[in-house]
Amino acid sequence: MSKSAQFYLLNNEQKTEDMACDLAASAWRLGKRVLIACETEQQALDIDEALWQREPEEFVPHNLSGETTSSPTQIEISWQGKRNAQRRDVLINLQQRLPDYVSSFNQLIDFVPVEEAQKALARERYKQLRELGWQLSTEKML
Repeated sequence: MSKSAQFYLLNNEQKTEDMACDLAASAWRLGKRVLIACETEQQALDIDEALWQREPEEFVPHNLSGETTSSPTQIEISWQGKRNAQRRDVLINLQQRLPDYVSSFNQLIDFVPVEEAQKALARERYKQLRELGWQLSTEKML
């Protein structure tokens, strides 16, 4: 199975975390299991809170890595050094570098922020994935 990565080009008004929540919700509605890989535990907590703040009809089941739940949720939020071993379909990467477990996924979502230093890191991730043979595409967020 081929591996594909979608990079979203953000504009000044868009927050990466908000986009990650929306894309995770969309993937969940398609029946996909999602891992959101955050840079820090605080970022993971912020995304967890943002998902809880959604309107009831927009709610998506999710949990933080390591949380005890009665049944596995479709969306898991992790951060560097913390990862649950549950199999997931989609990796939403919010880390500055590619996680070392990226090859265990067939679909990756990543972001290209406006800020130059962050954009350079995104270009590096793009280049690494291309070298690994991933099919790459970019899309401008509206």
